[in-house]
Amino acid sequence: MALSRRHFVKLSSLAPLIYAFPFPEFLTAPGTNAGAASLYENFKNPSAAARPFVRWWWNGGKINEKELLRELDLLKEKGISGVEINPVAFPKGGNAMDYRTLDWLSAEWLAVLKATLIAARERGITCDIIVGSGWPFGGEFLKDDEQIQLLALGTKRLKGPQQFRIKKEDLLAETRFLMKRKAGSMELFGLRLSAAQLDAFTPGIDLNSQIAHAEIIVDVPAGDHVLYTITKLTGYAAVTHGSPGASGPVLDHYNKAAVQRYLDRMSDAFTSQIGNMGDYFRSVFVDSLELRGSNWCVDMAEQFRQRRGYSLEPYLPFVLFKLNKRLTHTGAQSIENIITLSPETQDEINRVRYDFETTCLELFNERFLQTFIDWCGKNNVKSRVQAYGREYYALESAMLPDIPECETWIRDDIGGDLPENTFKTGRAYRPVNKFVSSAARLTGKRVISCEEITNTDLVFNSTLEKIKIAGDQSNLSGVTHSILHGFNHSPRDVPFPGWVRYGTYFSEGNTWWPYLKKWIDYKARLSAVFQHSEMQSDIAIMFPLADMWSEVGLQYQQVPQIVYPAYANNIWEAIHQHGSGCDYINENILQKCSFSNGRMHYNTRSYKVLLMPEIESIAPGTPELLGKFAAGGGQVIFIGKEPVKTFGKLQAGAGNQKVQSDIQSLKKAFPGNVRCFPAPEGKIIDWYAQLQSEFKVTPFVRFDKPVSYVSQVYYKTDEADIFFICNYHQKKAHAFTATFNVKHKSAWLWDPETGEKYLYPYQSAKNNLGIRLNPAQSMLIVFTEDTEGELYPFREVAGERSSALEGPWDVTLEKVHEQPSTTIFKKLIDLKKDPELQSFAGVIVYEKQFQIDDPGNCHSLDLGKVFGISEVEINGQPLGSRWYGKHIYDCGQALRGGSNTVKIKITTTLGNYMKSLKDNAVAQRWTGKQPLHSAGLAGPVKLIWCKNL
Repeated sequence: MALSRRHFVKLSSLAPLIYAFPFPEFLTAPGTNAGAASLYENFKNPSAAARPFVRWWWNGGKINEKELLRELDLLKEKGISGVEINPVAFPKGGNAMDYRTLDWLSAEWLAVLKATLIAARERGITCDIIVGSGWPFGGEFLKDDEQIQLLALGTKRLKGPQQFRIKKEDLLAETRFLMKRKAGSMELFGLRLSAAQLDAFTPGIDLNSQIAHAEIIVDVPAGDHVLYTITKLTGYAAVTHGSPGASGPVLDHYNKAAVQRYLDRMSDAFTSQIGNMGDYFRSVFVDSLELRGSNWCVDMAEQFRQRRGYSLEPYLPFVLFKLNKRLTHTGAQSIENIITLSPETQDEINRVRYDFETTCLELFNERFLQTFIDWCGKNNVKSRVQAYGREYYALESAMLPDIPECETWIRDDIGGDLPENTFKTGRAYRPVNKFVSSAARLTGKRVISCEEITNTDLVFNSTLEKIKIAGDQSNLSGVTHSILHGFNHSPRDVPFPGWVRYGTYFSEGNTWWPYLKKWIDYKARLSAVFQHSEMQSDIAIMFPLADMWSEVGLQYQQVPQIVYPAYANNIWEAIHQHGSGCDYINENILQKCSFSNGRMHYNTRSYKVLLMPEIESIAPGTPELLGKFAAGGGQVIFIGKEPVKTFGKLQAGAGNQKVQSDIQSLKKAFPGNVRCFPAPEGKIIDWYAQLQSEFKVTPFVRFDKPVSYVSQVYYKTDEADIFFICNYHQKKAHAFTATFNVKHKSAWLWDPETGEKYLYPYQSAKNNLGIRLNPAQSMLIVFTEDTEGELYPFREVAGERSSALEGPWDVTLEKVHEQPSTTIFKKLIDLKKDPELQSFAGVIVYEKQFQIDDPGNCHSLDLGKVFGISEVEINGQPLGSRWYGKHIYDCGQALRGGSNTVKIKITTTLGNYMKSLKDNAVAQRWTGKQPLHSAGLAGPVKLIWCKNL
């Protein structure tokens, strides 16, 4: 029997949670698949490994030992089990008071660090630490040849015949705006004159002999030409938000010796003054590397020749892009948009660009990433890395660290609709999340870390509801452990709101701080399950990375300037919304797969379908591998386009012909298994429904009414099938029937808020379950062989009748930093609409007496619109609290015939109050340009007579 659409899952209050913090458990990954009983025990009482950490900003080196230890106690009280120690610059607008600045790695700084590490261990709190400070790391102590380098492109259009003269300083002026650090240096590195139209590639006229001259003289032949200047910038970028002692120029991450010296400087200081790093730290962390366009090192040209088999020099200006002030590009300033190229010439340049980008990737990963990982191993700590950015391989780099990490942001649009062809609006997870989680699964890692709730928009306006939605989306993308962004070291005597670097205001000064543990426990229980089970995926996706690198170069994967195809980041969403699961792979992974029984296998991962969206360039050997997959019954689906060529300069010509011939042969040999499917044009969720139907792709769970704001992820152990299903919309509910592809097991609801479990009522033999998800609601449905237990107490909310509780209301206003005051509301209102109340932040208590002749089946109190966290008492009996979704309370046992009193407590966010503090620099920095946010109880408040089911 399916549940009525009107059914809902009752929200439960959180019970106290007992947990332990055994530091050594972080030194190993979670164990093998847990049995159902042990999995439930991990869920009910999550260990330290599952509990969220915080990024702990040590602001400006102004660290105070006594305060640091107090903050550790504060975090432990909230269920936080670890900290990432993150030295960072002092926040803009902060009041430094008289606190001394301790330089990074100074003897005094190390002494405070050691005391903190010892205190953390005593409290069972795990410590990670970031390399250096800020991002990307560096320091004033770096020598010139250890600093970041960039080749920047400049152009001047010239019409001949003429003799053109220009001062070298004027040529350099075109790219001088890229010098973000005044103490850096720049020099003219290359000069070349080329015709403005190239029907066949020619390098043009080499003018490098004039580089040393103060004046450049160019004899321009007849016709339109372009003078290319290549400027080499050294130390041009400074560490972003570097702490004292670790600010200054960015390190050259392509220089292995410099990288090793930098890392050894850090470990030598720790070892000499603190002890073995592995005795104090779980891991050392590398933040996402935004290397400001760095593309050069002293031996780049020679390395290119050795690795690619030809010289880069003739092509060097043509493979570069003109950069904007953010040291990025959108592809609009590529050479092909500056001069006119024949298709053959453009293809040749694109292939060389691919080879150049590949060489950069290889050098970075060998000289920086592998050096860092080896250094971590030598020092007995785990490597934790956000392995994305232009310099990292999209997939392989994230396969190397012990703890791969991604990131999830919170913005005002989170909780709304998800528009098409974007990775931004409505989405908290970043595009990298699916790459990172796929890389972890491919290498058997179950701890997929995430910098979570990253916040530069809603620092004082984030609600716990929005935080939950962002965290749920993070879990859907494959995350299994949270590093919250963030917690500021800020002594108590610093004026409100304290030192705020940025991030969600996880602080005792926040109004919702008393309720934070509710979400912390919720997240911990989910992570406990996910870390002890295996995420299921049977669809693989391979992207046209070679085509993109060839045409527009490497992209900053966290926030790519160019996405190709435009819907690339939305495919996985549609797959999960339709009940399946997927991983990202590439040709390197494909080459290491085995093929049997209609599946491709890589380690423990197994796929029955391979989607290849708009891929034109592949390796010559890839068609043979696709054939092996198809021969066993696997499905290869080319979306929009099919492969027609190879990549790289030396694979042109015969390689193109081989790819074209082999792909056509594959389609003829396996017409039912190697096919094309049109690219999406409308809603991608509808497009994937057509693909799923046409190719008969059986999902893990089938929703009869898929929508873009409800999704799922499926985990499995030897004894349990686990489905995490989320509604990540703040306003829309959704009722549907879910048919689970699970045999001979019973469905249970495991409640992440309380740790309790209930047998799901009204189960059919075919595992069809009626589900209603209210806004922001999620379910953890676990199938096991257990058949006996307490049924979940579903109720029907839209029952026989309802009665509104009208005004007046007695109201007590407990505004932050003010004495309480009382007033009367004739009707309930959104406080932002009242000029006298729109700056309110804190707690509002609404009280009212009402008559009820016969409570009968009056089971529920619905508060209507609530902007904040609610708690309810009826006749002095607490009914619990609600911090997300619908604010509906079970009130049947509290009501009595005759007179009743209801007391409703609403806790708002700080934002509107902060906006009103015109003389508070910190408040204005984060809220000055923000709109007012809704606050308080707007109702209508209703009693509802319901039916027991």
